Amino acid sequence: MKLLRYGPKGQEKPGLLDQAGRIRSLAAHVTDIDGALLATGLGQLREIDVETLPIVEPDVRLAEPVASVGKFLCIGLNYSDHAAESGMPIPSEPIIFTKATSAIIGPNDDVYLPPQSAKSDWEVELGVVIGKEARYVSREAALDHVAGVCLVNDLSEREYQLERGGTWDKGKGCDTFGPFGPYLVTLDEVSDINDLGLWLDVNGTRMQTGNTSSLIFDVPHIVSYVSQFMSLQPGDVISTGTPPGVGMGKKPQVWLKEGDVITLGIDGLGAQRQNVRRYGT
Repeated sequence: MKLLRYGPKGQEKPGLLDQAGRIRSLAAHVTDIDGALLATGLGQLREIDVETLPIVEPDVRLAEPVASVGKFLCIGLNYSDHAAESGMPIPSEPIIFTKATSAIIGPNDDVYLPPQSAKSDWEVELGVVIGKEARYVSREAALDHVAGVCLVNDLSEREYQLERGGTWDKGKGCDTFGPFGPYLVTLDEVSDINDLGLWLDVNGTRMQTGNTSSLIFDVPHIVSYVSQFMSLQPGDVISTGTPPGVGMGKKPQVWLKEGDVITLGIDGLGAQRQNVRRYGT
């Protein structure tokens, strides 16, 4: 299934994408797509005849596909060539950092640069959504705790992240710096989680091209690893790292500016489009 949420901010409704690419409403069956629903195993949704669901107008706003995310975690430097372009060593263990849940927006909502930002950057990533509580799980059992995967743009303010002292978090959690969606795609609809192409363009110019086959730590490893340090709850999101081609790695470096348009996608998981604006202008 490709689960989604649609409608104006604060008035989102649950839905899914049918085989013809049309949005169908689930509002008569569930109140929302959130951790509580994912924890049920989604069995009730699989029993619904999709053709009986109302069709939603095609130009409706798409929201983040999971409501009330509890934890938004990220894995840093998880592609060796991205570590190299960042001038950092390949990690021996996954680097975990937190992205504020207040950064979450819909896949096509506007991105707002902080008022004083000079070094905002892009990062296309595969996101993993937890469906079953994971605590000290093994690698072999890790995927049993995953509801599905999604597309994430892990936007980053590099000055705040790397030049202002402390942890990375303050350069990662800026408002609007966490677009994800358009869909939560259940694992049964993903051809091969270890072979998904990723791409990102800025103003129509290709910046990033990658494949999840190049992850240093794959999805089962990440879920198992993170669960050794904190329990993962249904609805939590883990963004798994970005391939090379970020603005920080360009020569000369390239940073986002007001008026830019970011487009990105992952095979089978849909695409995003964000207009870049700046707070206060």
